[in-house]
Amino acid sequence: MSDNHRSKAAIGLFVFLLVLAAPRLSAAPPDQLGKVNFPTTCAAEVEPTIEKGVALLHSFQYKESEQTFSEAATRDPQCAMAHWGRAMALYQQLWDFPNDKTLKEGHKDVEQAQKLRSVNAREKGFIAAAAAFFQKKSKMSHADRTKAYSAALERFYAENPGDSEIGSFYALSLVSLAEEDVDTTANLKKAISILDPLLKQYPDHPGIAHYLIHATDRPELASQGLEAARRYAAIAPDSSHAIHMPSHIFVRLGLWQDSITSNIAARKSGGHAAEMHTAESHYQTHAMDFLNYSYLQSGQEAKAREVIADEQNVIGASEESKAAHAADLSARTVLELHRWTEAASLSIPRVKLVPQESAYRARVIGKAHLGDVAGARADLEKLKEIWAAQDMEAQKEGYPVSKEKHLSSAEVWILFAEGKRDDAVREMRAIADRQDAKGVDSLSMSAREMLADMLLELKRPAEALAEYKTALKNSPNRFDGLLGAARAAQASGDVSGAQSFYARLASVCSPAADRPELAEAKTYLAQK
Repeated sequence: MSDNHRSKAAIGLFVFLLVLAAPRLSAAPPDQLGKVNFPTTCAAEVEPTIEKGVALLHSFQYKESEQTFSEAATRDPQCAMAHWGRAMALYQQLWDFPNDKTLKEGHKDVEQAQKLRSVNAREKGFIAAAAAFFQKKSKMSHADRTKAYSAALERFYAENPGDSEIGSFYALSLVSLAEEDVDTTANLKKAISILDPLLKQYPDHPGIAHYLIHATDRPELASQGLEAARRYAAIAPDSSHAIHMPSHIFVRLGLWQDSITSNIAARKSGGHAAEMHTAESHYQTHAMDFLNYSYLQSGQEAKAREVIADEQNVIGASEESKAAHAADLSARTVLELHRWTEAASLSIPRVKLVPQESAYRARVIGKAHLGDVAGARADLEKLKEIWAAQDMEAQKEGYPVSKEKHLSSAEVWILFAEGKRDDAVREMRAIADRQDAKGVDSLSMSAREMLADMLLELKRPAEALAEYKTALKNSPNRFDGLLGAARAAQASGDVSGAQSFYARLASVCSPAADRPELAEAKTYLAQK
């Protein structure tokens, strides 16, 4: 062979090796969003794109899901499920109900899906359910649309029992109904009964694990969601929401370090997604909300305040959004720490009226604790203006507004400051009973705990201890709940109880904890 032929052969071999190596060198790693089973009649080359869009839907990554389904529709205009997916990405279940404009957009996408006839029975079932939700009837309430959607999925699932996709979407619709206060407990338990066996059969399915966490996100159900919580982040590590979501259960169960770890990672992932223009800023701020709260409960005041400062670094957020979120976290932080002077003097963020609520509420409670009744009542008037604006906004968006009015916890603290102690205790107990019946919020101090604080201040420690114990059943391992219970037990002569609560407080706090009240617990425990 001549040198020229050898040279050509060598070049040919080199090019051949480059071609072989090219896919390994240039191909991006596959998205880790979990395993879904969503066969369609769309072109084979867009099938992976459709499945990615569905997986993103299951993890509430709505913006990226809509982008993914749009890509599929562009590549295969005859793909009905691409249009179905675009519509479903507009229905942000459990978050924001679509407004009139969004409902019209979704209706158009569903109509387009219905026009494409080359679909099978399974695809028709999904499209029919979406059509039930995105009906043109403008007078339908939010609950009516959700009921229609859920009823269609119920029939669909009855025809296809055990189907992971139909079953998971149906279960989510039941959780949505519960969020609309439609047979809340029954619908949550029904969703759990669907999802539990599906999780065993499909352990890597993102929707099943995700929706099981939402279905169990109540004090009395949270322990049933722990397995799903432990699994979900590993199922879909490329979803910032999946990384965050387990902390809903961790917070319910008082597992503060688990929540902190989840939300540090979710904050970082959400920031990266915002940089890539595939997610909005709220994936970061939602994780930061849980992070601030979990730092407070684990005794880490400085870390909790760092999260507030970090609001200025949220990628993709407006200046008004940053200010509003920082104000919310600041208000919570000073109330949790019982820093009444700081609460009373909180600055009002320069934002629209409604997002000022948390700051005004903290000011009212702070001033009431300091005995500044006139100042508290002045801020209360602003709060009432905000509540009226909230009612108007809710009515405008189609949410029912209750005509039954009750005192708020802020108003009750004013009663307490005015010396109307029996009235304050009675009203706070009524608020606590309503909260317990509905399901205590997982990221705030409950009225039950406030009631216990009142009773302790009134030198009624045995009664206070009973209320702290109830509050801790609903919200395990809360710093102030454990501290208050320890103080109440100590004041009522319950040495064993005091030691137990102080020991529990010390054990749930981080080694880096810096809340000054911990010194009290350590001193007491050292004496025993």
